[in-house]
Amino acid sequence: MEKLTLIKVGGKIVEEEATLHALLDRFADLPGHKVLVHGGGRSATQLATRLGIESRMVEGRRITDAETLNVVTMVYGGLVNKRIVANLQARGLNALGLTGADMDVIRSMKRPVKEVDYGFVGDVKQVNADLLADLIAKGVVPVMAPLTHDGQGHLLNTNADTIAGETAKALARHFEVTLVYCFEKRGVLRSENDDNSVIPTIDRPSFQQLVSEGIIQGGMIPKVENSLQAVEAGVKAVIITKADAIGLAGEGTTVR
Repeated sequence: MEKLTLIKVGGKIVEEEATLHALLDRFADLPGHKVLVHGGGRSATQLATRLGIESRMVEGRRITDAETLNVVTMVYGGLVNKRIVANLQARGLNALGLTGADMDVIRSMKRPVKEVDYGFVGDVKQVNADLLADLIAKGVVPVMAPLTHDGQGHLLNTNADTIAGETAKALARHFEVTLVYCFEKRGVLRSENDDNSVIPTIDRPSFQQLVSEGIIQGGMIPKVENSLQAVEAGVKAVIITKADAIGLAGEGTTVR
């Protein structure tokens, strides 16, 4: 089975010129097939502010009303996505920018209202892995924006971590997939104030132990849980690391 690397990067990295170019240099140098999933939240917030639209967040999740949906569609599916695509073309990669609506590649359902009404936010239902695999086999590099659709004509704002995880799981039927989550730390840390305390590998039993000891806590719990679920669904490994360590052996935390 051929290898594929799926990289998920947050908006902060792709929204600044210097970090974007450094990331894309490393991404272009990766061997084999690859996919890039990106965020863009800070740019969306800045544009919303300029347009006089208030940005509301609950536990790090954006409340997406109709006006906000217009903003995130412009930013994620347009400005950020196409800037990445153009810069990958300049590096010799035949990149294709995609939202979930393009070629029906990711379909989702509007998140039901419980304690919070998130508005036009989607939870992924299905990924068209066969179509993506065909594109990838033809040498295309998908660049996926955090937008999906419901099949009824509605776009939905969708968490980029979730898109990366669900796409990696779906593609695991076609490729030997390594999923890389890039964030601001070198990996999952044993001590949050010590950047050198990276935990090199985590599996299900060690995760439960680390949570019970309070070493893994807060927002890192769902990130590692999602990583374990990806591995259990057929992804070969999930690496949690800094963007500037992409492709470097032995860097970051590997979830197996």
